[in-house]
Amino acid sequence: MKLVPSVLAAILVVAVALVGWPTSGAHGGPGTKSTFLVIYRPGPAWVAGKHIRDQPPKEHGKYMLELYERGVMKSAGPFEDDSGAAIVLETADEAEARSAIAADPAIKAGIFTHEIHPWGLVPWEKYVKKH
Repeated sequence: MKLVPSVLAAILVVAVALVGWPTSGAHGGPGTKSTFLVIYRPGPAWVAGKHIRDQPPKEHGKYMLELYERGVMKSAGPFEDDSGAAIVLETADEAEARSAIAADPAIKAGIFTHEIHPWGLVPWEKYVKKH
């Protein structure tokens, strides 16, 4: 029946209109945090032929741990194909996220370049029907 996908789409639109689409803290009040996804890629100082975990400087790992301890970095890790890494940051705003990344020893050394994206994580558990 061709009508079913259209009906389901309409129900979703109505549900989102009624409960609101969840967003990150970018539109929240004081004290809310925004989430950013940072993609690291090999930079000009990347050592060819070395696994991502063997790239200098070793201070990068220490810095990531510091960000985690401060509650800024929520999750991070290398891509298994040695093409880079991803980091999830939670900060007051984009300026704070950019500042945190700029202070990374691996960024300073040119081992990595980066892209930073505001990320509107969806709390999918809110939409799961309880049985």
